[in-house]
Amino acid sequence: MISKQLVLTYLYLLVYILLSSGVILYNKWVLSPKYFNFPLPITLTMIHMGFSGVVSFFLIRVFKVVSPVKMTFEIYATCVIPISAFFAASLWFGNTAYLFISVAFIQMLKALMPVATFVMAVLCGTDKLKCDLFLNMLLVSFGVVISSYGEIHFNIVGTMYQVTGIFAEALRLVLTQVLLQKKGLTLNPITSLYYIAPCSFMFLFVPWYLLEMPGMEVSQIKFNFWIFFSNALCALALNFSIFLVIGRTGAVTIRVAGVLKDWILIALSTVIFPESTITKLNIIGYAIALCGVVMYNYLKAKDVRSSQTPGDSITERTSKDLRSSNLYGVDDNSPGGKNGRGGSHQELIIDEEAPFIPSAKGLLSRPKPS
Repeated sequence: MISKQLVLTYLYLLVYILLSSGVILYNKWVLSPKYFNFPLPITLTMIHMGFSGVVSFFLIRVFKVVSPVKMTFEIYATCVIPISAFFAASLWFGNTAYLFISVAFIQMLKALMPVATFVMAVLCGTDKLKCDLFLNMLLVSFGVVISSYGEIHFNIVGTMYQVTGIFAEALRLVLTQVLLQKKGLTLNPITSLYYIAPCSFMFLFVPWYLLEMPGMEVSQIKFNFWIFFSNALCALALNFSIFLVIGRTGAVTIRVAGVLKDWILIALSTVIFPESTITKLNIIGYAIALCGVVMYNYLKAKDVRSSQTPGDSITERTSKDLRSSNLYGVDDNSPGGKNGRGGSHQELIIDEEAPFIPSAKGLLSRPKPS
């Protein structure tokens, strides 16, 4: 007989896949001139950040669901502000790409995430350039190039926006490791949004004021309260679904769910947006890139296993596995922790609106449901 916990685990995975795919497709539908026609990506992103910031404020300060972490001015100025800046940039560029290229092609370009994060980690000195990882990065890049060559509606502007957003996100991941986790500070979904969302909102205000506000004419803008409310609610719910998923599953399950979600999203996007066309070269290129990502994950998992000593307890092994599968591609390097081969620079679940840093310790200490 199937246990209740197993059913809940697969239910959470299903919710994550639906929400993750839904947010991406919803954003595309809202921004696309062919559908809802709200071609203001910075405005949409600011709505998400403002909504998340307000909800997290009420959950922490009014309803006291969780307590705020000990945040000093030094940590906020040196850690939260730069991380928020690159988070805002990644959302801005990523959402702008929806105006120019298809959802399917965007998902294929996102295969570059491990490459971008690895490059940034090497440049920042948190990882070393090694032959096997470098060859895997070349394989991923080669696959993305083939996929791009096979794109019928290739748009250089949209591609540059998406790639720039990927590298901005990669730099945020590395900064999170270098600046925040080195100080032993980890944030759950609510506290991260409480600190990061308002700061990201302020960073987005500057480009919005310069680029979108001058061209905004109320008579030409569709503003449906329920559309934007439900869109922001889905983005917020995505954060909590990720938290539930990593609290109940291991590294392998999360990787499989992420790959499954990408393929489902690519297929769904061609149905919902008929103008999106997938060619054989698209599929071949993406498959090659995916092989590189799988090999990268294998090498990383191999390093994690080699770092586990025979005397490790089950909890210690689980903790190491969670660190290796950290959603945001960084090690949970609290003081005294071990650092393997450049850590987990592959972002396993790459999603919009998800800035929080999961704590392996916090997840392991959660009580099991009855």
